[in-house]
Amino acid sequence: MVEAERRYGLVREAAERERVDAVIAAGSEYTGFEGAVRYLSGFDIVHRYAHVLLPHGEEPSIVFPAEARFVGEHARSWIADQVFADTPGEWLRKRCEERGWRRVGVYGLDYVLNVRDFRALSAGSLELVGFDTAFDAARAVKSEEELDSVRESVRINEAGMWETIRAYEPGRTEAEIMAPASARFVELGCGRHAMNMVLSGTGGEANPEFKIPSETRPVEPDDLLLYSLEIAGPGGHWVEVSRPLIAGEPSDLTKQMMEAYEEYYETAQRTLVEGATAEDVHRAVAPIFRDRGWQLGHVTGHSIGMTMIEHPRIGEGSRVELRENMVLSMHPHVLSDDATSCLYMQDTYRVGRDCGEPLATIPLRIYRGGETA
Repeated sequence: MVEAERRYGLVREAAERERVDAVIAAGSEYTGFEGAVRYLSGFDIVHRYAHVLLPHGEEPSIVFPAEARFVGEHARSWIADQVFADTPGEWLRKRCEERGWRRVGVYGLDYVLNVRDFRALSAGSLELVGFDTAFDAARAVKSEEELDSVRESVRINEAGMWETIRAYEPGRTEAEIMAPASARFVELGCGRHAMNMVLSGTGGEANPEFKIPSETRPVEPDDLLLYSLEIAGPGGHWVEVSRPLIAGEPSDLTKQMMEAYEEYYETAQRTLVEGATAEDVHRAVAPIFRDRGWQLGHVTGHSIGMTMIEHPRIGEGSRVELRENMVLSMHPHVLSDDATSCLYMQDTYRVGRDCGEPLATIPLRIYRGGETA
């Protein structure tokens, strides 16, 4: 498979630069953190976890916990060597020791790798090297095949956002408003790959904490709802799109934040270009909000792919140079000076040669409910 070999080549080149003998990529059922395994194997984790072992001069192996033998469609993986081990970390350590590999790069060492396998891997003499940044840098620029998958995910996410807009009506609960989007996502092939939340509040403003939509309290006309819709389509690429909803009147603060967001939206497109750094983008958009006296909460943006959050992040000190066809999620979390109110929207962008490309077509505006595409 051409795409698989392209990916293996990129990761092996990164392994050579980092002077590691082999790479272990960990994936977990934890939403948004299964992507490294799918990127290297085509296997979609349904439950538990899996690891891919990618050496320099040998074919890769994919290792599953024995208790997950009949969980997931293993035949869909393009890796022939499939192992079911009582403790995958122990099997991986022994394989590395048998081959004489001493220095092993591990993707997921900080967040994804489970404790029992870490303990088993580190029980011997292997030097385990954090490989998250190197792995993400290797896969940051998307192929045309990957971009097709990204665009499909965006189309699905837009369909869900429009379902939410159509379903919005005061008197319904937050959960009832989002339910049609969730059903649409499943219908269009997302399966379990969705992380959907809401920011909401009264008096035309939203509180700054993300939460699960309420299934009890009816929404009032002057409640501001900011649904954060984050999904991966059938190809496995995560995207993020969101827009604000309110039937009544936004507060003056929300209107001012919306004006700033419109300015940010244009600025982001000008700066998400080949050769700019991730810090350059942050420094271009952050003053739009800070100069008005507001704070920035959640990270300004980040690379996104088969793992929901990849390197680089868009922020201070992130000197990674952007390259054409990198895909980034941008979502400044704008907080009032006392951090009690916010505005938050997400968009997925492709880094371009001359300008960034916002992949969603939903106009950037406040929606009142009932609008159609």
